Amino acid sequence: MSKTLDVYLHEKLVGYLTQDDDGQMLFEYAPSWLEDPLTTPLSQSLPLRKEPFTRKECRGFFAGVLPEENKREIIARNLGISARNDYAMLERIGGECAGAITFIPAGERVPERHDEYRRLGDAELANILRELPRRPLMAGEKGVRLSLAGAQDKIAVHVSGDNISVPLRSAPSTHIVKPAIERFKDVVFNEAVCMILADKVGLPTARVAIRNVEGLDYLLVERYDRVKGSGGITQRLHQEDFCQALGVVPERKYQSEGGPTLKQCFDLLRHVSAAPVIDLQRLLDAVIFDVLIGNHDAHAKNFSLLYGEDHSVRLAPLYDVLSTVYYPELSPHMAMKIGGESASDQLLPQHFETLAKETGLAKPMVVKRIPELAKTVVSKLAEIDHTVARNVSARIKERCEFFLNRFKT
Repeated sequence: MSKTLDVYLHEKLVGYLTQDDDGQMLFEYAPSWLEDPLTTPLSQSLPLRKEPFTRKECRGFFAGVLPEENKREIIARNLGISARNDYAMLERIGGECAGAITFIPAGERVPERHDEYRRLGDAELANILRELPRRPLMAGEKGVRLSLAGAQDKIAVHVSGDNISVPLRSAPSTHIVKPAIERFKDVVFNEAVCMILADKVGLPTARVAIRNVEGLDYLLVERYDRVKGSGGITQRLHQEDFCQALGVVPERKYQSEGGPTLKQCFDLLRHVSAAPVIDLQRLLDAVIFDVLIGNHDAHAKNFSLLYGEDHSVRLAPLYDVLSTVYYPELSPHMAMKIGGESASDQLLPQHFETLAKETGLAKPMVVKRIPELAKTVVSKLAEIDHTVARNVSARIKERCEFFLNRFKT
């Protein structure tokens, strides 16, 4: 028996996500959405048209809303559904997602805006952080319908002053909480250093703060896809990551598995950005910054497009930035190759010259930017002083000095 979810962008019906009798997922724009002269596509990979999109055509976007890897498996077991059933997963946890998209059972009225939250005391927050590995996204708890992409433990929350609350039903969150990971020492401080450093060198970056509750460290990340509207009401901004925009399913996010290349990422941004000159430079700086800090996990799902209230498209602030080389057990290969090279410590000027040629950027500017940014990173590292984070900072400084030596001007 076929089933349908109504897909909303903000408070407007965009279309219908259907699971047919054979279990296949289809997406179709609503006639009212297509008839609106001010309407825009839900995704760069889902252009406006009357014909339905097949599973192959639409899964890149819709599966990209959901958690990944073992987190998805655990959520599926907790909810009693198949981990491979995107539709069932969206039906159960697709209330508060990245961007401004919401999934509601067909025929149900969109709830009037009446944001509902449950405040968390320290003891309950600490308990949630301890339980997240076994209960990702709090899936299955009454009233909670939260979905966040990625493979790391996290939870979306609403922060008001010193109060942290869980959004209920479709209420918007304002922050993401990312707890420590037992397997990776100092990961909270690692990500905090990298995110703060990115901001200090001039890269638009999601704001972060290190917090602790009952001896548990966690990172509090302010959502860039949420803004304060009139009356202080939290409003959603639509966004999609580069895999979604390119129609690539999450399982293929790495270039080595057929996922997007840097050329595809730069081409996408050049095509859709309202300020391509600025955004292309920002993306180049982000790529170089990831090399300098040793972030080998910078795949296409870690870059996003942010849609303004005027429907303009810009490169979203950076997020999920981490020095993966700090953990020797992790892969030494970058998620996306630079000039054909995947090992960052093997990068030479000619690899960046090839990148420049592939992406339509000026070769001298691209090559010159590596030592420029390395010098800036080293100078700004001195402004970050945290006892636990000093080892991470020392590793990043070491890499910057390595590249300054290799890219002497």
